Amino acid sequence: MTMPHMIEPAKSGRAACRKCKKKIEKGQLRFGLAMENAFSDSGEPSYRWFHLECASQTKPVELGQAISSYDGELPDKDKLEQAIAANKKKVKPSSYPYGERSPSGRAACIHCDEKIAKGDLRIAVEREIDTGAFTTSGAGYLHVGCAAEYADDDELLEKIKTNSTSLEAADLAELESKL
Repeated sequence: MTMPHMIEPAKSGRAACRKCKKKIEKGQLRFGLAMENAFSDSGEPSYRWFHLECASQTKPVELGQAISSYDGELPDKDKLEQAIAANKKKVKPSSYPYGERSPSGRAACIHCDEKIAKGDLRIAVEREIDTGAFTTSGAGYLHVGCAAEYADDDELLEKIKTNSTSLEAADLAELESKL
């Protein structure tokens, strides 16, 4: 079940913004990032609250979704949408797999163990990392040519397109031709 993110007027003025840590004044529009609520038997979400301007910087994709479903009056909507467009490319996707340009030449492909050159397209997939004391998850990187064989997923390209908010249309076309 997908939980809806939302925009609403602050009910009490007690919540603090998750980015700037300042209080969100009562009645001020705020963005609620829907999260799974571990304490709810009914599946009702809990929310992390942000000022709209702060959310446009740290959660631009999610805020864009909430704006598209918000029926009320939104002051400075154009300004928010410009900030969302500018920040979408800066924020790492939260869902795997996604494509991106390699920012350095340090990462090695987890399939063939060869380095991925700086500026080359690469695919990030979620993998488990054993730190010795515990196991966590993080990104593992693949050459585009290695991704199809490693992932063995018929819907890989569609998932990458959905999650790759920082790639231009030309990059997506290149990914499609190599997959």
